[in-house]
Amino acid sequence: MRYTTLIDAKTLARQLNSGWCVFDCRFALSDPSAGERAYAAGHIPGARYLHLDRDLASPVTPASGRHPLPDAEILAAKLAGAGVGADTQVVAYDDAAGAFAARLWWLLRWLGHPQVAVLDGGWAEWLREGRPVSYEPPPESARGNFRARPDDRKWLSSGSVLRRVHAGIGRLLDARAAERFRGEQEPIDAVAGHVPSAVNLPYLGNISGNGRFQSAETLRTRFLAALAGAASGETVCMCGSGVTACHNLLAMEVAGLSGGRLYAGSWSEWIRDPSRPVARGP
Repeated sequence: MRYTTLIDAKTLARQLNSGWCVFDCRFALSDPSAGERAYAAGHIPGARYLHLDRDLASPVTPASGRHPLPDAEILAAKLAGAGVGADTQVVAYDDAAGAFAARLWWLLRWLGHPQVAVLDGGWAEWLREGRPVSYEPPPESARGNFRARPDDRKWLSSGSVLRRVHAGIGRLLDARAAERFRGEQEPIDAVAGHVPSAVNLPYLGNISGNGRFQSAETLRTRFLAALAGAASGETVCMCGSGVTACHNLLAMEVAGLSGGRLYAGSWSEWIRDPSRPVARGP
């Protein structure tokens, strides 16, 4: 069986020695080394660490957002070096409700590898269930035969988003917290506000009180209300830098609403060009 959206801790625990590849994606925007320290202090057995800035993004440029898409061939080589092959089941996890793990989930789908899932409940759920913890890096594995087959139809540039806004095409969903979307506060980026016509749908609304994703039915209701009749295939998801937007894309897939695309540069790229319009308020 292939897992392409979410996987629970019990299922993953049964498969730890089955040749699956597990990646620890813990990260903190306020402390970029926090995830590596957390990994060293304990991780899922066999898991390898991937850093958001170094592995799951390219270096920032004057025109880019904070987390440009990684070079497809470089990322593919890293994944192959970790043992990922064409048919390998990949699982990603973090300790931030899936915010960073979803980035790897989307990136692998972009590269043509659909058999990737996010651990539902993440590291906290793994610990809560008393699953095994390792404190050592995994042994070297045989190199996998993974090759990048990027589908660049899955993401949009700033120019494409601007044209869609002007033409009133589809729906643009912004995954940031409401106060950032409204422009009331902006702790990260240089300009506060949002892209005109965007709809705010904070990614944390995809998570239930137990730290796991809402049910498919609940997510479907949530997203259909936000889409307001727009087709899922005409939906573009964005956030501050193209990371938590992937969480909304994952939730849409769980809900059976496929075809959404990523605005890869997101808000931090949008504001690089002062000629692009900025809206504030609801």
